[in-house]
Order: sequence, then structure tokens, then C-alpha cells
Amino acid sequence: MDFVNFLQLHSRVGLIILTLMAVLWLISLLLKDSSIVDIFWGTGFVISAWTAFLLTTSTLTPRHWLIAILTTIWGLRLSTHIFLRNMGRGEDFRYAKWRAENGKSWWWKSFFKVFLTQGILMWIIASPLTASQLPGQPDKLIWLDFVAILVWAIGFFFEAMGDLQLTRFRANPANKGKLLNYGVWRYTRHPNYFGDSAQWWGYYLVALTAGAWWVIFSPLIMTYLLVNVSGVALLEKSMKAEKPGYKEYMETTNAFVPWFPKKKS
Repeated sequence: MDFVNFLQLHSRVGLIILTLMAVLWLISLLLKDSSIVDIFWGTGFVISAWTAFLLTTSTLTPRHWLIAILTTIWGLRLSTHIFLRNMGRGEDFRYAKWRAENGKSWWWKSFFKVFLTQGILMWIIASPLTASQLPGQPDKLIWLDFVAILVWAIGFFFEAMGDLQLTRFRANPANKGKLLNYGVWRYTRHPNYFGDSAQWWGYYLVALTAGAWWVIFSPLIMTYLLVNVSGVALLEKSMKAEKPGYKEYMETTNAFVPWFPKKKS
């Protein structure tokens, strides 16, 4: 795979992302809600994948369609889930806290701290989606592509099922103050984060098949963020202190990678 061609294509994708983030920022100023960026996260990758797809239509292969379709299923489901979850709740507490801390200057600081930062991150992480669209050998799907589909499918199941089970659990008033520890939550304390990570490893395997082994930084960054920054570590800190029975849950259930529950010591 020609690295120069990748940089040219990926730069075009980056310009689209930057433009969309700027528009989204302007919308956030009207709504006074910076957390709309979370809703756009999945959709942004869908747009990135199809932008690369449309810019390489002269060399279409089954792999082009594969990466675009898998990304679309993942991204639109995630954006829809976050939209429905946040609907009517106002600005997420994290962004509301930043708004309060920055006062009147938040309107312009939010562009750099939220929208530009996430746009750059999106552009970097989207590398496998772009690389998979470039001409590569073999141009037909091989066994590694099907391994990629399997890894992606496992991830999609855990993420989608984890979100669905948690949504239903929270919707039942009888579960207030209780701990969700059944279904996929029986095998990992964070099935949605594991699932998200697994899907990005699936995208990487598709890119690897096309010859872009060097975009491995994408799933590594995504996994690191999910485990150590915005996902597991952040949530565990509050859950351990506030949720009854969570310490016992931690003793029996893996934090990230699903496995059978351990026996209580």
C-alpha cells in the first residue's frame, strides 16, 4: 500500500471532519449544549468511512464495502443510542462542569477543548477506515477478513447488548439503587467498552489485510482511552464508592475482557 496515497486520502477525510466539527460547535452555541459532540462521535466515523469510499470509487473492492458497512452499523447504532439516552436530560454533567468553570469564555474555549480535540482524535482513530479503502493486495476477501468480521461481530454483540440491558435495567423503577450483574454484565463489568474496543480491532484486521499494518495505533489508542481515560477507570472510581455491592462484583467479574465469573473468596 502506498503511504503517500494514504496521507493524501486521509488528509481529505480530516478536512471533512474539521468542517463538521466547526458546524457542530456553532450548533452547540445555539443549543448551549456541548455534549452534542458525544452523539456525533459514531456518526463522524460513518461519514469518514463513506468519504474515503466515495473518493476511491475507481478502485472498489469487496473490502471497501465491508469496512464502510461495518462502520455504518456500529456508528449509527452508537449515535442513536446516545441520542435516545441523552434526550431531554440537558447538557451532560462533564461539559456542564467545564461550562461553569470557564464562565463567559466557554463559548470559544469549547471549540478547542471539546470539538477540535475530539475532531483530531476522530481523524487519528479513523485511520483503518481510510487505509482499508485504498488499493491493496489481495483485492478479494481472504480468511483474515472473515476473522475481522468475527472479532467485530463479538464486539458489536457485547456493546449493543450491554447498552440494551442497561437501558432496560435503568427504566425499571424497582432497580433503583441495585446492581446490574446478569446477562453480558455477568461476564464483564464493562461489556459496552469491551465491545467498542473489539470492533476497532476488527477494523484494524481489515486494514491489515489491505497491507496497512502500521495503523495499529488506532485500536491501541481506542482501547487505552476506553480502559484508562473516559471509560473503565473513570466509571469504576465513582461506582466503587457509590454503588452498593460493587466491590463484591469487582471480585467476581472481569473488568474488561469477558470471562466466566470467579467464585467469591
